[in-house]
Amino acid sequence: MSYKNFPMVSHVVYGRGSFNQLDEIISPKRNGREAPFIYFVDDVFKGNHWLTSRISLSYKDKIIYVPTKEEPKTSQIDQLVQDIILEFSIRPSGIIGIGGGIVLDIAKAVSIMLTNEGESKDYQGWDLVKNPAIYHLGIPTISGTGAEVSRTTILTGPERKLGINSDFTPFDQVILDPELTKDVPKDQWFYTGMDCFIHCVESLNGTYLNAFSQSYGEKAFDICKEVFLGDILSTEVSQDKLMMASWHGGMSIAYSQVGVAHAMSYGLGYLLGVKHGIGNCIVFDHLEDYYPEGVKLFKEMKEKHSIKLPKDICADLGEEELDIMINVALSLEPLWENAIGKKWKETITPDTLKELYLKM
Repeated sequence: MSYKNFPMVSHVVYGRGSFNQLDEIISPKRNGREAPFIYFVDDVFKGNHWLTSRISLSYKDKIIYVPTKEEPKTSQIDQLVQDIILEFSIRPSGIIGIGGGIVLDIAKAVSIMLTNEGESKDYQGWDLVKNPAIYHLGIPTISGTGAEVSRTTILTGPERKLGINSDFTPFDQVILDPELTKDVPKDQWFYTGMDCFIHCVESLNGTYLNAFSQSYGEKAFDICKEVFLGDILSTEVSQDKLMMASWHGGMSIAYSQVGVAHAMSYGLGYLLGVKHGIGNCIVFDHLEDYYPEGVKLFKEMKEKHSIKLPKDICADLGEEELDIMINVALSLEPLWENAIGKKWKETITPDTLKELYLKM
């Protein structure tokens, strides 16, 4: 039997204020004065002197502020890559992503597409990337997505919403500074934290589960329960713990897979543009038949933090639109196999998914 030899983030620094070490960390990676570092920064930080003043630009380095109202698209990645190639005569020294899952995924995708020919839609799937990405570094400013540690970058393409899943996707370096999460709005904190919680439930209840992914998943699951259901922790302790939960949850699915909530959430994201975290919550709220214990805990967390999820978002959709979402969800075969088993097609039919979507 052969075992998958998974890559991991090779360097990580953790701690409050560790963001201040960014310059020291990337300096040895600079390939001369002409090869810039390109910073992709969540545009919520535009004008935020507290964060941006600590990014020291040298030579031809550049900050690109990224709007995050919508999930990243393959066309957006292709445009960013083209702009970088046209502006600079030499390949950048590295790509640095500072933000939530959207920005981190964009940083990963651009770093891959700078060394691989064609369009990013050609690489949506599993293990299609041929050449190593350029040096890329991730700095999460919200906790839960696991994008800082995962081997995927989730993109909405012309035909599907699907990640570039490859051994070349993970960051070369990650800086985990919980202090950077201090201004996250409450709803966003909850939805993104639940992305992590749902990662754990889907991983721990999946057929792909192994001792390696289980050890990470159980740790993240316990931390999520402590943060979202335990006695209210101090803000700083909560930030520290949730950042660790995000890392462990991401590691858990890196070595196994997600499941029903993610597959169906991709359908919502592709057709309706529903963002990943809230999409997972909307779907998971209706998955008692698949994850009874997890959904019960989720509903308790939702109530404890007075979270009201959008309702009836699929009520007015026609058959054609429902079919589009169903086909996107069904195309994610590894997720269904993890959730249900190799014979998943016997029980997961278009009608099953239609019935679920109409409840949302």
